[in-house]
Amino acid sequence: MSRGLIVVDVQNDFCEGGSVPVAGGARLATAIADLVERSAGGDYAYVVATRDHHIDPGTHFSDDPDFRDSFPVHCVVGEAGGEFHPGFAPVVTGGKVDAVFFKGAHSASKSGFEGFDAQGAPLADWLRARGVEDLDVVGIATDHCVRATALDAVAAGFRARVLLDYSVGVASDTTAAAVQDFHRAGVAVSGETPTR
Repeated sequence: MSRGLIVVDVQNDFCEGGSVPVAGGARLATAIADLVERSAGGDYAYVVATRDHHIDPGTHFSDDPDFRDSFPVHCVVGEAGGEFHPGFAPVVTGGKVDAVFFKGAHSASKSGFEGFDAQGAPLADWLRARGVEDLDVVGIATDHCVRATALDAVAAGFRARVLLDYSVGVASDTTAAAVQDFHRAGVAVSGETPTR
């Protein structure tokens, strides 16, 4: 049995200065990088990251977004907003992240479990092939893509835990609702509940 870490969408567009910024995203990018540096090969047998990777996601992009199902244009393939934040990117380029899973080319695809690596392997298959059974999930945003990834992890048969100290939500009410969803689904929760 081994434990893996999923780092969700620590990308420029989701941090301050991006097209869909989440307050605290830049600080979180550095904190997650520190977690990976301390834990890769120790607490975690494998570390993976997800990336929003949009080409034409249809109604997910909107000029009049509701910020639930539709958002301003973000994380477009080939643009700087879709790249990993500079606070996190060095652990990826430095080989501390074992694989990156791209999601949302032609759909919203909030969950990392809808993503594929560069060889076309889906996240669940990649993890199972390496004997991973337990997962910690961190990243941006607690009430959107972190939520979807953690819930899908449990649905796929993994034991999942969200580390709230290493996640940040868009809004306090939706973040609190996500934490309740975690409890109902059997996702463990660790850390303080952030206000945002």
